[in-house]
Amino acid sequence: MSQLITGNSIPLSEVYWSLVNKADKKFSKIRDLPFYERSRYENYFFKVFKVYTQLWKFQQENRQKLVEAGLKRWEIGEIASRIAQLYYGHYMRTSDAGYLAESYVFYEAILTREYFKDGLFQDLNIANKQLRFLARFLMVCLVLGRREMVHQLVEQFRRLIDECKRTFQENDFKEWKVVAQEIVRFLKSDTAFMNIRPLRYSLVLDPNLDASTPRASRSLRLTDAILSSYHYNEVKYSELTLDSFRMLQCLEWEPSGSLYQSAGPKMGPNAPTGASRVNSQNVTDPTLPPNPRKAVLYRPSITNFLALLATICEELPSNGVVLIYLSASGKIGQTSLSPLGGRSVTSVEENILRDFESHTIKQDGDPSVQTKPSGERPGQSLRQISEDAVEHGLSFGSHGLTGPSCIYPSDLVPFTRKPLFIIIDSDNSTAFKNICGAEKGEPAALLLSPSHTPPLISADFSRQPSGSLFTIFLTAPVQAFCLLIGISGSDIETDVFTKAERVLSSSMNEWASTLAASDTLHPVWSQILKDPFLRRLLLRFIFCRAVLALYTPVFNNKQNQPECFPSLPEFLLPAAPAIQAAVLQMANVFGGASKFTLPQDITML
Repeated sequence: MSQLITGNSIPLSEVYWSLVNKADKKFSKIRDLPFYERSRYENYFFKVFKVYTQLWKFQQENRQKLVEAGLKRWEIGEIASRIAQLYYGHYMRTSDAGYLAESYVFYEAILTREYFKDGLFQDLNIANKQLRFLARFLMVCLVLGRREMVHQLVEQFRRLIDECKRTFQENDFKEWKVVAQEIVRFLKSDTAFMNIRPLRYSLVLDPNLDASTPRASRSLRLTDAILSSYHYNEVKYSELTLDSFRMLQCLEWEPSGSLYQSAGPKMGPNAPTGASRVNSQNVTDPTLPPNPRKAVLYRPSITNFLALLATICEELPSNGVVLIYLSASGKIGQTSLSPLGGRSVTSVEENILRDFESHTIKQDGDPSVQTKPSGERPGQSLRQISEDAVEHGLSFGSHGLTGPSCIYPSDLVPFTRKPLFIIIDSDNSTAFKNICGAEKGEPAALLLSPSHTPPLISADFSRQPSGSLFTIFLTAPVQAFCLLIGISGSDIETDVFTKAERVLSSSMNEWASTLAASDTLHPVWSQILKDPFLRRLLLRFIFCRAVLALYTPVFNNKQNQPECFPSLPEFLLPAAPAIQAAVLQMANVFGGASKFTLPQDITML
């Protein structure tokens, strides 16, 4: 007979299941909220989190009685998994790394306590819950930077799939096999070489401009960012592509200026008893400013993208700037359907990894029209840009270059009433230079990738295995330099890489100081120099442009060189002796000076 609550005729188990149903209903509401409904999300989050806190505390205080009434261990694990999802979802909405750490604590507790172990190979439903938990825990560990745990989970994930295929019907686990293949492919691309040093901003390793005073009437700070990447057969895990993942990491602070430090997260008594808090990494650092808020969109519809951008601009503080990172193809033939029997990998994952960041809308559209080369000059009118947009957009869907999944330069122009920092990584990036001169109030800052990928000495390098070279230059410039001249992770020694890091950091510090003291620097750039993230992106762009301009196989080929608008001063152009000297110094570290053409008479350093 069920235990009764003292002084009440309601069975304790009924109270518990009533709380479960209430929590489930609130969870389903918050899961389906799109990114642009930020005010509703904030309100819903604290309501649903309050209910799950009550539920977790209730089952802790009455665990034995509930077990006697029929509560299963996997049901406890399901609650803990939901709480971990809430934490991770809130991190993705706010970029508060403390919530990411809390998500890890709950997932780790589920793993160590084996909540889904009982009945795992007798009940298909429990087996799927365990796989879903592992897939989500993998994502948290990946974003958190816990690579050792990632590899352990991948092995456990693959082993469990194999065991389940032998126990149940093999067809029930085909989709999970796709998920396993994705994470393995992701890790093969995002290697240890690509993560020799943190991609996050480190006060120890990155240039600091605090001592300099940019000559600007105002200083802006990065408060929000929209990150979106989609390419056919792109390396990704769930809805996080390799390029978006690197940009996400690049726009966060590295705690303590170095590696993560072990400490206790901030949840307190609500955490699972016995969770290994001492060993979990704490990604919070009270000495650092908050991370810029980021929204990662995979294959967004244009309506969702514009609604989110409008919301961000409406809420932007007076000293804020919005970063827009778009990485997609602008050419026909690059956006066809996945060959998996007419079903895209995305549709497979939506069935098994759906969480509250998943807002993909399948679009129907006509086949794309043929693109034409872009030869327009900056400063075209909005009408001209609109006329060109039919042929010069970026496709974030599988139906070509027209329709509701295509983003055009004219789509961004109305939002230039607020400060925008735009990064376009595409073979059609040049189309977006027409935004410059057509703004509606605030001049936009634009960093545009080369329209063609330069021929690389490393024969196995392309977008597919390693991501975009332009994005790698912006997020991991030394690694990008190595890839360009044909050096892989297995060929480089740690002390050589460290020396290259010091050389690049010294050069960027000099460039930053020169920029801050310049009288000819455009206000668009001078007003963002105080922001560490935007300053670092700009300095890395300067390095990328110089390297690609002087790289011998593409020397004087403008299609293989990135562009920025407005223009930077001449002393930072690739032809400037100081810039060429920095590139040569980097090349000498790796013994690759012969791979660069230096028109100026540069003394060997």
